[in-house]
Amino acid sequence: MRIKPVEYENASEQVKRLWDEHEKEHIITNMKRTLLREPECFEVMMEWYPLYDKVAEVVGTFAADVFAHAISSENDCLVCSTFFRRILIDNGRDPDNLVLDETEQLLADYGRACVKQPVRVKNDLFERMQKRFTDEQIVLLTTFAGMMIATNLINHALAVELDARLLGYEKKEV
Repeated sequence: MRIKPVEYENASEQVKRLWDEHEKEHIITNMKRTLLREPECFEVMMEWYPLYDKVAEVVGTFAADVFAHAISSENDCLVCSTFFRRILIDNGRDPDNLVLDETEQLLADYGRACVKQPVRVKNDLFERMQKRFTDEQIVLLTTFAGMMIATNLINHALAVELDARLLGYEKKEV
């Protein structure tokens, strides 16, 4: 950990208000507690949730989770990849042996490409995206990928510690 996460009891009234409001629907994680050091950054990054919800409306919850997991795994983000491993495992899926349909596989491929080749996603992959999704949906998916990559960056750069509730869900090294 490079930046000590905010402790509720020591937080400003603004941070406590943001914390309390967020906690009505979501868990406060170590990353969020770290982001709360700068409330505007916290608010920007919490826009991840409405983007995720829109992605899930377009492709379904499982496909949205596969997409986010592929991005975070490709980015080697322990916190985010483990977060999505937990979701997949808790929903009866084996994240190391996922059986994906064509759309889910396309999203996983696109998510990994956004990490590996962000300057120029290969034309053949982008053409596959255009055959399956509208321009608006591709903009949504790409923006969500960017937000997912940003969460990975925050966790990496600030060395955010894995939340206790994710322990045991980490990918086992073989």
